[in-house]
Amino acid sequence: MKEQSLVTAKISNLSGYEKIALDIAHRIVRGELAEGSRLSGRSVMSSEYGVSPETIRRAFSLLEEIGVVKVRPNSGVSVESSLCAQKYIDRHGNRDLTRDLQDRMRALIDENEKLGRQLNTTMRELIAATERFSASNPFHTYECTIQASSVLVDNTLGSIRFWQKTGATVIAIRRDGSILLSPGPELILRLHDILVLVGSISSRDQVLELTS
Repeated sequence: MKEQSLVTAKISNLSGYEKIALDIAHRIVRGELAEGSRLSGRSVMSSEYGVSPETIRRAFSLLEEIGVVKVRPNSGVSVESSLCAQKYIDRHGNRDLTRDLQDRMRALIDENEKLGRQLNTTMRELIAATERFSASNPFHTYECTIQASSVLVDNTLGSIRFWQKTGATVIAIRRDGSILLSPGPELILRLHDILVLVGSISSRDQVLELTS
């Protein structure tokens, strides 16, 4: 519970004793510290929060000023009003939570803009690399579908002399959801077979003439 109770104080931009006062107010509102109950002494709470006893004294003094606790000499500190504790949270805690969320949002926006710039740079580098590769590679991979009027229907690549006429090599055939890799010259072609080819850009015109 101690770690949970420190959450609000950690996100606050208030001074040290104000953070502790805000955290104590949260504990009172949550019912951890009931009205009429006594708070731990300054020495114990200074160890709990990792601050000096003077910081705890100032936190108690602030809470007493707004009616949250009552400091009684030689009797310690007791909880007076959870309603006043809630008012203190409403006045300071929510404001500081909003400020913290705004800071986090600005940090995320800055990070997103940084990632966007990196993405754009990488994309430009990829496009440039692809263009360089395309310029240096005379062969391209493309696909063509055999149409009903094509001379390839029910014929073989060998009988049509496909390579001699087009200059393109059939590296695979897509047929009925399956892929036939490295089809031989004796494989009978069918209507709607999709030919996967490798060849120069100029070879595509000849392939289209045969598949159309």
